[in-house]
Order: sequence, then C-alpha cells, then structure tokens
Amino acid sequence: MSIYSFFPFLKWFKLINSETIKADIFAGLTGAVIVLPQGVAFATIAGLPPEYGLYTAMITPIIAALFGSSHHLVSGPTTAISIVMFLAISNHAESGTPEFLSLAITLTFLTGLYQLAFGLAKLGSLINFVSHTVVTAFTAGAAILIATSQMKHITGIFVPKGESFIHTWFGLFNGVDQTNIFLLIIAAITMITAIVCKKINPRLPYLLLGMVAGSIAALFLSKFNTEIKLVGEIPAGLPPLSLPDFSFTTIKSLAPEAFAVALLGLIEAVSISRSISSKSDQRVDSSQEFIGQGMSNLVGSFFSCYAGSGSFTRSGVNYEAGAKTPLSAILAAVFLVLIVLLVAPLTAYLPIAAMGGVVLLVAYNLIDFSHIKETIAFGRSEAAILLITFFATLFLELEIAIYLGVITSLVLFLAKTSTPNVPVLSIDEGPKNTHRKFIDIKDKSLPECPQLKIIRIDMSVYFGSVNHILKVFGRIELKENINHILIESSGINFIDLAGAEMLISENKRLMKQGGGLYFVGLKQSVYEAAVNSNFFKQIGEEHYFDSKSEAIKVIYRDLNKDKCAQCKLKIFDECNP
Repeated sequence: MSIYSFFPFLKWFKLINSETIKADIFAGLTGAVIVLPQGVAFATIAGLPPEYGLYTAMITPIIAALFGSSHHLVSGPTTAISIVMFLAISNHAESGTPEFLSLAITLTFLTGLYQLAFGLAKLGSLINFVSHTVVTAFTAGAAILIATSQMKHITGIFVPKGESFIHTWFGLFNGVDQTNIFLLIIAAITMITAIVCKKINPRLPYLLLGMVAGSIAALFLSKFNTEIKLVGEIPAGLPPLSLPDFSFTTIKSLAPEAFAVALLGLIEAVSISRSISSKSDQRVDSSQEFIGQGMSNLVGSFFSCYAGSGSFTRSGVNYEAGAKTPLSAILAAVFLVLIVLLVAPLTAYLPIAAMGGVVLLVAYNLIDFSHIKETIAFGRSEAAILLITFFATLFLELEIAIYLGVITSLVLFLAKTSTPNVPVLSIDEGPKNTHRKFIDIKDKSLPECPQLKIIRIDMSVYFGSVNHILKVFGRIELKENINHILIESSGINFIDLAGAEMLISENKRLMKQGGGLYFVGLKQSVYEAAVNSNFFKQIGEEHYFDSKSEAIKVIYRDLNKDKCAQCKLKIFDECNP
C-alpha cells in the first residue's frame, strides 16, 4: 500500500502552482461568502445554536479536502443531514438543551466512525445500490419537513416542539388566527430580495443579501410589533473544543441513527463528487471519499462541529468559480473564520423570521422537480420507489425512509431480473453456409425444428430467476415434447450456485429421455467459472460449443432420425445432406 493511501493530499499538493493558487483563492472567497448564511440556516434546522453551523463549515471542509479524493467537493453542513440530525436527536432530548448539544456531538463522532470503517473496508461500491430515485425522493421529503419546521417562525403560530408532520400542520391550521403579519412580511421581503438578486446575477451572495434586507425590514417593523424575535449575537472566534459522550448507554441509543446519518452523508458526498467529476474529467475514488468524510466528522466532533457532508451548492459554485485543487475548500474555511470575526456582532440584528425565509428558499431548491417528473413518466417501478420513499420520509423515521427506499428498489430490481426474457430462436433462411444466424421468431416468422428447441436467456441464471427458467423448460418438455434444448448464452452474465444446480438437474432429466441441455456462446468469464467448478464437469464438456454451426452439427447426430425422415421443414443444412 502506497503512502498516498494514507495521505491522499500529497497527490494534489504536486498540482499547486501560482496559477492554481490564484484560482483557488477566488473560489475559496466565493465559497466563504456563500456558506456564511447557509451555516447559520442549517444549524437552525438541526436545532443547534447558529454558530455550530459555522464551526462545521470551518473544520469539516479542511479535513475532507485533505483525506478525500475529489478536487472540487466542498464539505460542511448540509440541509438533509441537518434535518436528519434534528429528528434523530429529538427522540432523545429537547432542542436547545445542553443534553441535545452533547448528543449532537456524539452522533457526529459515531457517524464519522461508521464512514471511516466503510472507507477502510473499501466499501465504496455499496453506494451503487442506492438509486438516484431514492436520493431524489428522500431529499424532496426532507425539504418539505424542513419547510414545515420553519412555518411557526414565519407565521408566529405556536406549535409544540417535536410534533410530527401531520400534527404540525394541524396545529398551524387551527392557529391560523394567531398569524403575525409582521413576521410574514419580514420572511417575504427576505425571500423576494434573495430571488431577485439571484435573477440579476447568480454569482451574488443572494441568501446573505436577503438576510440583510430582512434585518432592515425587522428593524423598521419592530416599532409596530414587539414579537419580532432575533437570532442573537454569534460568538466571534474559533471553534471551541468539545468531547463526545462515550458512555455505553448513549452510544447504544444513538448507533442506529448514526448509521442512517452516515449512509445519507456518504450518498450525498459521493453523488456530488461523481456529478462534478463528470464535468472536470477527474476520477473519484468512492472508498477514499468515505475515508475523507469519516475523518472530517471524527475530527469535527472534537471541535464543536455537527455531522457534515458534501454540499451540492458549494461544490458546484466551487467548480464554476474555477477551483483547481482541494486547496480552494481549505481557503474557504480560512476566509470564513476571518469573515465571522468581522460580522459576528451583526447577527444580533438578524430576525428569526428572516432565517425562516432563507431556510424556505433552501428547502425549495432541494426539490428536483424535473427529475421527479421524469421518474414518474419513466415507468411504474421507478414511480413506486419515488413515492414510497417520499411518503416514508414524511410520515416515518428518516432512517427508516432511507432503508425502505433502498429495499424497495432492490426488491423491484430482483423482481425484474427474476423473470428474464427467454426468446425462442430459429435459423434464418438463406443459402448453405457455415455461419449460423439465429433470429427471434417474434421478429421474423420462421419454422422451428420439432426435435431441437433453441432459446436465448437474456439475463443471469441465479436463485431469483431459477423458477422462471424452470417453467420455460417445463413448457418445452411437456407441451412440445422436446428433449434437446440449445441455449444461446451470450446474454448470460453469471450463473450462481442455485442456477448451476438447476441446470445440472435439468440436463440429467433430459438425458434420461434421450436429450440434453447445450450451451453456445458463453462469455469467457462465465465459461471460466463453469470450468473451475463442478458445473462444467457435471454437465459434460460435450455440451459446450463455441460456434452455432458446431453446436447444431453435433446435436443433429443425436436427433431421432425416424422423425427427421418424416420432417418436411428441413431447418438445418444437415437436414439436406
């Protein structure tokens, strides 16, 4: 194992020069301005003091950049992770209490531990089993939960903490007469300003400008209403040291939630890094990305950070701003420290309603409407995965929603692959030649040999598809009374133990009746696996063929010649010696 496996940053250190530093400084400064309002908003979503979002944006991106593999991924606080953190810890403590804060730090530590273990075990490929549809649906559901959690701050309607999605909206509906119009105006001014600024120039720090506009509006409206609450001044300084709770009881109670947060964080980070790498032509190592995310959360838990992951917004802006190396993410964190030292006192004038407006915009931008529309139009299976994950996110525990989405997608995939397409083939008409061309009889009406059935299996022969393939064999043997079956095998990707045992058993049954199973065109990998196992020996070497002509020539010798003499179809060249 090379030194780069332990210190991956040594690879990109070699890329740094005067030009890359200039580009990374500009990208880093842009990223710092963007993450300032996001960090405050995301910490609010997580039920934590606003400064904890900034602490996370200072520490997490540095460690993730040093130990990850992507040149453009920027880690830190994210919306989805924040809402999962809030809901997970709310099961054990009330938001705003010291216990809630302690559990958040511990959950972050456990999250990093899971992620680091996955990375060291080289389990990066596991992320491939979580479909993009599951991520899209979960994110959309989380966005609605996020928006729901902010409605009480925007309307002024009292809703008890920890209420479910349905109960929260019932409370809002029943308390509509308590709506504070001044808070609504502040939130509306914040959102409208941010939207307009983004329309004018997407590169503007539109969320920050929206918060400034909301603060000015609150300052004016406070003369007419005394119920406008402010965020309060954020401490100006570096992240203080913290210590996770390592008691067995706490770790045992948080372990399931930490696994869900870890999984979601890895899905976010790897999906974003892959998306950007497709534009930058950089190859991303998923397992190394797991290590980077794990290390960032582990280290962050000792510096008052909560769980972070890759941010799509900041990573996209980082790439668009011209970042060349992960140094841009490190510089963004450094610039953020400097900015916080300057502007922290100003947060004392930031109204909570304006923060709510910013969070609503963030939540709206999380929903990928175009992909949702494409998914529903694509087919019932994908639509089912989307809807099940979406509604599970709204009405069940978030970690259960992720698992349910993954399980649903895997079950539907297995259901699809358990019924592989098995077309019937025949020889295309034409002059005598040594090249046999098999054609699907559905595509072209062709006569079939009454003694030899030619089929093609278009998917793998494994435990899930065994029953379906057996039914096909049964119809051929019982209904058509054919005991010789030739399988055109180029579509078979692998044969597992259950599939091999089924084929061996079927071949023995056919051989007792004077026939057999035959294979032509097996892929090299499948053939080698058959040779290295008892499958090849028990079927018999004489049942495998490299070419169609050779297969038919050999099988033809074993056909019942009395039936051949009475047959008028003359399908094969051998029928006309």
